[in-house]
Amino acid sequence: MSLIVKRSLVYQAVEQLRERIAQGAWAIGQRLPTEPELALELGISRNTVREAMRVLAFSGLVEIRQGDGSYLRTVQDPLQAVLALSRCSLEHAREARHILEAEAIGLAAQRCTEADLVQLRAALVQSGEHFHGDLQAYLEADMVFHQRLVDAAHNPALSELYRYFSGMVRAAVEQNMQHAPGCQATFDLHGQIVEALAQHDPALAKRLTRALIES
Repeated sequence: MSLIVKRSLVYQAVEQLRERIAQGAWAIGQRLPTEPELALELGISRNTVREAMRVLAFSGLVEIRQGDGSYLRTVQDPLQAVLALSRCSLEHAREARHILEAEAIGLAAQRCTEADLVQLRAALVQSGEHFHGDLQAYLEADMVFHQRLVDAAHNPALSELYRYFSGMVRAAVEQNMQHAPGCQATFDLHGQIVEALAQHDPALAKRLTRALIES
């Protein structure tokens, strides 16, 4: 019973803090009040405040900096975006990939560095080792590869968006591979995309990415 009560108090604290964030109590990047200050203001214990802040940090609303305090990262709760993505159909995910992933990789073809290419080739080797083997191991490695492709665009906003979206990408790839054996020609598209980046050819990179999404 005491555990249920504790969870209830933490939930109430989280909701109060979310409401204040939505109302503009603090600006993005601003340091939030300390745990004792929030505990006094909300009429709860410091431990409850600490647990509530951990929940908000996990959802991406705040950033906890050890020894410095907690800072507001965004006023839009990323957790709600993740929940919305989880309800998307695979067709919606495919459409979103064309807009987000293909365009991001087009940018990556313009901006990628030699260090990016080294990391991409290493990730490709890792995923290739599992392509005809363990599906879950392949999916883990493939998601690392795709995230590095987007990261090569050197746009933090796109990278962060793709991290939230990658769960839907994984679900789509998993469904395709469960219904049909891994096609080598499909896997080869990954390497061709990397080479398009190495040639700094955005049009080719986007064309190959769209072919991969439709495969």
